[in-house]
Amino acid sequence: MTNRQKSASFQHYLLNWYSIYGRHDLPWRQTTDPYHILVSELMLQQTQVERVIPKYLAFIKEFPSFSKLAQAEQSEVIELWQGLGYNRRARYLHQCAQQVAGKTFPKTLKELEQLPGIGPYTATAICAFSYNQPVIMLETNIRTVFLYHFFPGQTSVKDSDLIPYIIKTLDTQNPREWYWALMDYGSVLKKLTGNHARRSSSYTKQSKFAGSLRQVRGEIIRLLTQASELTEIELQTKITGDKRHFPDAFLQLQKEGMIRHGKKSTSGGCRWHL
Repeated sequence: MTNRQKSASFQHYLLNWYSIYGRHDLPWRQTTDPYHILVSELMLQQTQVERVIPKYLAFIKEFPSFSKLAQAEQSEVIELWQGLGYNRRARYLHQCAQQVAGKTFPKTLKELEQLPGIGPYTATAICAFSYNQPVIMLETNIRTVFLYHFFPGQTSVKDSDLIPYIIKTLDTQNPREWYWALMDYGSVLKKLTGNHARRSSSYTKQSKFAGSLRQVRGEIIRLLTQASELTEIELQTKITGDKRHFPDAFLQLQKEGMIRHGKKSTSGGCRWHL
């Protein structure tokens, strides 16, 4: 079988699989609006699909466009984001909306990557899912598929080794559906055969959440969505995670603009808010 025949056979198998087993009803697959695609892609980073669906629907209902999101207060955006984690994504999304509201949204990878919170993968996702452009896309589920089918048993496989196979097999007529199929198939492969993405040189194991700096950052944000304003001492007292991370977490959030200080409290300390 020639390489062209192998590619055609792989395409046929995958698209047939997707037609039967694909997650066709995901809400962000019912639109090509780049705003909706961006919201979904940022939410889906490090977060399971089942958790994202209700949050995505609520977010789009509250902020249906870049313009509506740009007009919102940062605290409103972060509050609605609660439950997804990685709150910086909400801030990036808000900043992006403020930058593009009322303008034509970019359609090239280079232009998209200039916007807050949009890296190489998110830019390719927007190009593929919004504009149906035949870009080269790589993420964990896609890696899983190509490692499983084309690099069985090999370890430390580089992305540069995978890319030629992605190019050869890409359905250039409908890259949108092709990448949906790859992602769904890769997700199922991980459940049935294990996470082959671990054999990629790009693989990094996610650190534990409990007891981490990330947990304390999330707690600070959650406390400020519940109480609106708190002093630094009040925040530190209420933290249930590892308090040793509090100084670094608090300083990081300040520098990132995630939390801001307002009026001084009666005890003399500044009161902090989102």
